[in-house]
This record gives sequence, structure tokens and C-alpha cells, in this order.
Amino acid sequence: MSTISTQLRNFKEPTKDQLTHVFFSIPEVPPVPPKDTEKRGTGDIENMEINAILSFGAQEVEDSYAGKLHLLPPYLAFSSLDRKSVKFTLPLSTVRRVERLNARAGVYALSLSTWHGMKIIVQLTSLRPTADLFCSLLREALKAELQRGQMKAVKGFVKTCYSEGLVSLSGISDNEREDGSLLTETKEGCPPPDTEFHGGLGLQFKFPGDPKKLREASKIKLWTTYLKNHGRNLTLLRYPQCTRLVQVGLPNRLRGEMWETLSGSIYLRFSNPGLYDQLLLDIRGTNSTSFEDIEKDLHRSLPEYAGYQADEGISALRRVLQAYSHRNPEVGYCQAMNILAAAILIYMSEEQTFWLLEVLCDRLLPGYYSPTMHGTLLDQRVFESLVTRCLPMISDHFQAVDVQLSVASLPWFLSLYINSMPMVFAFRIADCFFCMGPKVLFQVGLAILKINGEKLLQIQDDGGFLNLMREYFASLGDSAHPESADPRTRAITRFQELLLISFREFAVISDETILSERRKYRNEIVNSIESFSKRSAVRNLKTLARFTKEQAGFIYDALYKAMCEVPPPPAAAPPPSLLTTADGNQEKAETRIGIPTFHVFLSEILTWARSEKIVINGFQQRIDREVAEHELIDRLFYFWDTSCKGSLSFQDLVSGLDGVMFNDLMENIEWFFNLHDKNKDGYLTKDEVLTLSESFLFIFRHEIGDAYLGAVSKFMTNAFEYGDSLLPQHTDSKTGAAEPREIGHNQPYLNLATFRMVVLADEVLESFFETDLSASFRLEPVPDLELPPASSGFLGDLWSNIATQDNKRMFNRLSDELGKTIGKHQVIYRPTIGRFTKLEEPTARESLISPQTKTSSGSSLDTAVVSSSPSTLDTSSIHDGGPLSGSVFSPMPHLKAVNAAFMERTPFAIDDAGDDDDDSDLDMVHGEDDDRVLDEVDAFLEAHDSGLTEADKEMAKDLLNAEPVK
Repeated sequence: MSTISTQLRNFKEPTKDQLTHVFFSIPEVPPVPPKDTEKRGTGDIENMEINAILSFGAQEVEDSYAGKLHLLPPYLAFSSLDRKSVKFTLPLSTVRRVERLNARAGVYALSLSTWHGMKIIVQLTSLRPTADLFCSLLREALKAELQRGQMKAVKGFVKTCYSEGLVSLSGISDNEREDGSLLTETKEGCPPPDTEFHGGLGLQFKFPGDPKKLREASKIKLWTTYLKNHGRNLTLLRYPQCTRLVQVGLPNRLRGEMWETLSGSIYLRFSNPGLYDQLLLDIRGTNSTSFEDIEKDLHRSLPEYAGYQADEGISALRRVLQAYSHRNPEVGYCQAMNILAAAILIYMSEEQTFWLLEVLCDRLLPGYYSPTMHGTLLDQRVFESLVTRCLPMISDHFQAVDVQLSVASLPWFLSLYINSMPMVFAFRIADCFFCMGPKVLFQVGLAILKINGEKLLQIQDDGGFLNLMREYFASLGDSAHPESADPRTRAITRFQELLLISFREFAVISDETILSERRKYRNEIVNSIESFSKRSAVRNLKTLARFTKEQAGFIYDALYKAMCEVPPPPAAAPPPSLLTTADGNQEKAETRIGIPTFHVFLSEILTWARSEKIVINGFQQRIDREVAEHELIDRLFYFWDTSCKGSLSFQDLVSGLDGVMFNDLMENIEWFFNLHDKNKDGYLTKDEVLTLSESFLFIFRHEIGDAYLGAVSKFMTNAFEYGDSLLPQHTDSKTGAAEPREIGHNQPYLNLATFRMVVLADEVLESFFETDLSASFRLEPVPDLELPPASSGFLGDLWSNIATQDNKRMFNRLSDELGKTIGKHQVIYRPTIGRFTKLEEPTARESLISPQTKTSSGSSLDTAVVSSSPSTLDTSSIHDGGPLSGSVFSPMPHLKAVNAAFMERTPFAIDDAGDDDDDSDLDMVHGEDDDRVLDEVDAFLEAHDSGLTEADKEMAKDLLNAEPVK
């Protein structure tokens, strides 16, 4: 059983708005149903950005910074010009007051007061109409938030954040140990009071590491000061000092809250109260294959930590992973997800962990934990490219000794280094990752290779590479310079050296670098994954029947293309069964296609399941392919559905094709008979005989001449005559003549032997069943599907938006209408069998019942056909008022043009009759577009410290003392 996914084909480059949301860690706002009128306020307000200068309300705390202010309802965001010095994201529900400041003439400034009492001054430096429009939209967005009631929810939400108690000096540290974990009882011997603050397993089982070596007390003091002045949780302002404090390391007790604040998962938790608890109720008593995989990995998740040696930790991890897999069935559960969730649960509550896992898998590390793990493979290819660029000697040595970089680096990226180095150091890297983004993984990886460069040039195989990395990670706590005479230099650990090299020497690795490299190698990775999936699907077939692996691959290609055009429903796990396999495992979900996808699949491999027509309109020549719709194709679908599931798997398609493609004459006749024998009783009713005749007409609908039409007509005559002759006879009481007994239309009428005799009585049908039926199934290489183009700047995006399939179809319709106007529009259908290319029909065999009568009628029919299609025709009967051509003219003037169109594909076609047969041929054109994709235009912004002149800074200082406009 195999699961075939086309998800990689559906990838689209993120738009500018999506990249803006990712940069500010803002979740995408889901569409609001029309009925929820109260919640439609912020969704209807458009986004806007404006140039601005940010000043902090507290004097002499921070400098002023120039940048852009973004209104992204229901959020307000700001970033400095260099996009790294200053950044904040404020939910509009946390804005308590907005005032227009009465400053110098020509200065447009706003004062924002937040929930935590901060005062933010924003000077709008755009034109006055633009500033007025921005203020108007901001006013509407604030009103909408007030109507939704989100401002009332802030008070209850911030109570769950530890930073509130830390800043308020409420004495919460009296109930904590030095590392931040909670005391089981106070000094008086009483249990500590319950708190509303969210926290992880570390509160009960202690946090990893020695609190004195980690300098927990100093970190808490520094962060307390920063949070007092710069906001916290929902209103945190990220100034340069914030990034520096994160790089030094987050204190244990604040780590969980800061992770969700820096990553943006706090906004998901704020906007979805109670959703996690509801998910736990929904999954109670349910089961799935993902749940079974989770159970296998629970006890492998950081088993060295005390919390996962107890039921409390295992149960919490189980609930988080099951809730996530239930909410995201397409992702489900992937190995290494348990390592991440287990590490996060040490510092965060279950609900916090659930939402952070959502952000990790969906935005920070997209595709890392999908079934194909395409995100991980893509980033490994990007990492290899960066190693080649930054560390060429190591890259060349690895290629020379055939060492795979990914054997060590893939676990680094997949587990955020948690599975590779001691937890106290891995969590420091995770701090930087949530603050600075995925580029940290690449920077740290490059620094590891550079530090160990000399030793890496000595390794000869993968085993030596892995052993060297294990030794290095085990020594991260040791001194980087143990022989130095300076005690301060000796105090520098190898881990501190690693961070220093990562963020200084590899600071050139930016988010834009990573995105650019991902675009560059995405198609390569997608093709590699699809090729592997194809081999796996063919290998997992229960039987290849009479097909070779190459032929089965062609079937897979046609199926995959059909699934891309008409996606099937998601693969579902089989229903629970009372019978289990020997190992007790349930069957895995498999991909099955419905009738719409089957129509497209069959049109790829079966000639009469599609209609191909040459369209010539005087401007272009093209071949249009349309998927045929007929009851015969639906009948074939259910005929191959032997398991009666209403859908077909890859194995069903292989087995079904095997039942027809390798048949001889008699086997094909029997197969076609059984296809129309609905109740499988060995007889066709009269209605089924008529249906079978309609199937013949459908298959032969585009054949040249009347040979196939005559064959179907003779088949019906012979079938009913011979069928009536085999019915029980009775004597008519009036005339005394013997006549066949009348039967109903649904009564058994024609058996297989009779059907075989009727078919063999006609040379055309015999030839069809002997060779043409099996030959109409053609397994050929499917052209490579085009992947979505990578973004190539403004002009490239503009061209990709213009050259869409819908626009191409619109252009074709327009050219067809113009061709009809000028009288040069012509449509020629390609024959599906193509055996007879002339009007002469083969001589029919004698009737099975009355040879003399049938012979005479057959000859008269032939005479009528010939007389109606003379071999000599005056061209004036074809072209009104046109000049006379030669006396000899082909009865089918477009026949050779049809053959030329499929075999030669010549450049152009002119619908005109000449003096000779050759002159009547149509010249064909390919209709290729001559447009070329324009060159890419890259626009970039130079980085500045603050982007302000001295005069601007003086202006910002004056605004601090400005009074509101009255």
C-alpha cells in the first residue's frame, strides 16, 4: 500500500504580505464566515505601511530609529530601516490610548499608550494625505478590536505570563529555587500558593544545568530591568539590547514565555483561548496511525531527563503530540517531533507547547516534519551549498573521500541541535533560533565545521566524521584556551567561542540568503523526492503482474499527473477491524482516486478516453486535448474496483491494465463482454447489448470513413437476429408459425459464445479485438511536469501572472473567434484507432443466419456508400465561386493534413485548395510564443544604524516633551 502526495507541486512562493507577516511573527488571520458580523471588523480593514521615526517615551532609555510602521489588523508593527535593530509587534487590543501630538509645524506625530503603561511616540514622515489615511485606518481597526471584545481579554491573558509577577515584585521568587523551579513547601512548612503563571515540567522536576554556572540570578536581574522599561509578553519592544540578552542566554523561569513571545506563538494562544482543551476532548477515545507512532516514541524522548521518567511527563507529551496530529492530519506525526516537544515542555505548559509546535512546523521550519520531510532535505542542500561557498577546502575534502555532510548535519537541523549536544547548550541555540530565525541553524553549523576544520581534513569516512562531532559536542563546556595565561581568556568556553564565530564571521548569512538558496534548489529536491516516491510505490506493489518495473513507472507517472490536475480526497486510514495482523499493527493509509481523477488518468494512457483535435485559425496551429466523458469510462472504473470501495489504488490500476493490455483475440472479447455484464451471470440483457453498441460508437467516434459505423450496425443486426433465434420457440395460435418467445429487456439474452460468434462475423470488429483494443492502451513516458516558477523579481512575477493557463485559454478562444471571422477556422479530430485511412470499407462477412439475404443487403450498402462518395469531384462544389482545379480531387482533402499534423508538425497551415492533391495539404505551425521573460530587477535597501541625521534626532527629543493636541 502506498501513499502518493502531490503537495510539493502545490507550493507557491510567499507573497510580499506573507513575508511581512512572517517577519513580524504574525499569524495569518483565517477567513471570517459571513454570519459572524461582529468579527469581520479587522478583516475588512486594509493593510498599510508608512515611513516613521520611533521614539521611546522614557527619556534617555533608547535612541530614536527611522523605519516603517505597518498596520496589519489586528496588529501594529514597526521595524527599523536595517530590519534588525528595532522591531515590535503590538496587538491592537493592547493599545489603550492614541493621541496626536502638538509639535512643530509640519511634524505629524502620534503618542501610543500600551497596556503596560509604556509611551511610544511615532513621527509619521510621509506626506500629509498619507498620514491622514493611516490614522483613519488605525482608528477603524481600534474600533473593530473594541467591538470584538479582545481588549477585555488582555487582562485575564497576561495573568498567565510569568513576567507580570516578576516585574510587579509580588514576591514570587520566595517560592522558587535558585534555578527557577518551584519549592514543594515554604519555609513555614506549608505548601506554596497556587499561581496562574504557565510553566513546564522544570517547575516540578528542576531545570537542566547548574544555576550558579548558568548565572541565573544575574540574568533575572537584567531581564527584569529590560521588561520594566520595554514592555513584556504581548507588548514587548525588541531593541538591540534584547537580542544581546538573548545571546547571553535566557533564564530558566523566563525561557518558555520568551520563546513564545519571540516566535509569535503567544498571539495564537491569545486569539484562540480554550482551543487546546477542546482538542483534548475531541481526541478522547479515538485512535489513529499517528497515535500509534507517538506511543512508540514517547519513552525515547529525552529519557535522561527526570520528567520523562515519570507518568506526568509522558502523559503531557502524549497529549501535546496527539492534539497536534489531530489538528494537522496532513502532517500528522513525524519522528524528531517528539524530541522538540519534549524539550519545549520542560519550560512551557502544554498549551504553550502546542502553539509553539504549530509555529515551528508551519512557519519557522516549513516541511521539516511533513511525510516527505522536503523542508529538511531542501535545507540540507542549502547547507551544502553554503559550505562549498564559505568553507571550500572542507567541501572539496568531503567530496574526495566521499563523506556525506548530511549524516551529521541532518540531525542538527531536525532537532535544533537538542539531540546532538548537551541540553544546556542546545537550549542556548534555541534561544537565538526563536529570536533571530532559521538562519541561526546555518550559522552555527558553519561555525562548527570551521572550528574543527583541521581535524575534518584528516577524516576518511562517515564514521570518523560522526566520532569527531561527538567528541567536540561533549567538550563544549571546556575552556577554548586552556593554556592561556590570562584567566579571563581561560574562562571562555568552547560554546562561547562557537556563538562568537557563528554571529560574527557568518553574519553574512541572512534570511534573504536562505530564501534565495531555497528557491535555487527547490525544484531539484522536489524532483528527487518524487523520483524516490515513484520507486517506493512501484516496489511496494503486491504484484507487478505482467508489467516490467519501467512500465509500472509509466503507470505511476500518468497517475501522478492526473492527481496533480484533479487532486483526489486525502488518504484515509482503513476503518478499524476486528482482525489484526500478526504484529498487531493497523494498515497504513493509502492513496485512492475517484472517478474525476480516473478520467484524467485514463486519458493519459488510452487513446479513446480523450479527444485530440487540431485547431487551425490562421493565426496559430495547436493540438487541444480534452478528457472524454462517457458511461463506458465510469463502467471501467467500477469494473476495476474489485474491492468495492468506490475508489482505485495504484495496485488496482496496475491489475486492471494487466487484464486487458496483454490479451489475445478471445481474451479481449471475453473481457469486453464481462465489462458490460453488470450482474456477472454470463448473459447480456437486451439493454446491455444496446449499451455495448453505444460503447462501440463511443470508441469509434473519431474514425475516418463509415467502416466502423457499418460494423457496429451489422453487429446490432446480427446480435439481435441470432439472439432471437436461440430463444425458446412457440407456435402462433392464429398463423401456426413458430416464433421466438418474448422476454423482458432485463432478462438474460446473449451469452459469451453467441457474442463471440457475432464479433467474429465482422472483419472490422475482429481486427479491433485482436490488436486495436490492447494497442489503444499506450504506456509512454509522461513529459516532466512544470514546477511552480521561483520568484524572479518584479518583472518575473508580472510575467508569471500574465502567462497563466487561464490567460492562454482566453487567447486561444480569441484567436479562434478571429479565425471564424476571416473564414480560416478549422478543427480536425485525431482518430483514436487510426487503422482505416481511406473511405473504402472492408467487405463484410456473410450473415450467420441468412447468408444470401445479408450478402445482397451488404452489397447494396456498399454501393450506396461508394456512390455517395465519388472519387472525382469538381472543386467548385467545395469552394463557392473559386477557380476550377484539376479534374481529380481527393475525397478527403484534409486527410493528409491530419497525418502531417501528427507526424511532421510543420510550421503553418493555409486552408486552401490547390491544383494538385499535394497543394491541398495544410501547412501547420507550432504556435510557439516569441515572448521572452524579461531580466530580473533586484531592489535592495542599504543598512543603517538608525537612519537619522542630527537634526532628526533633535526633533525626536523635542517630541518627548510635546503636549497632546487639544
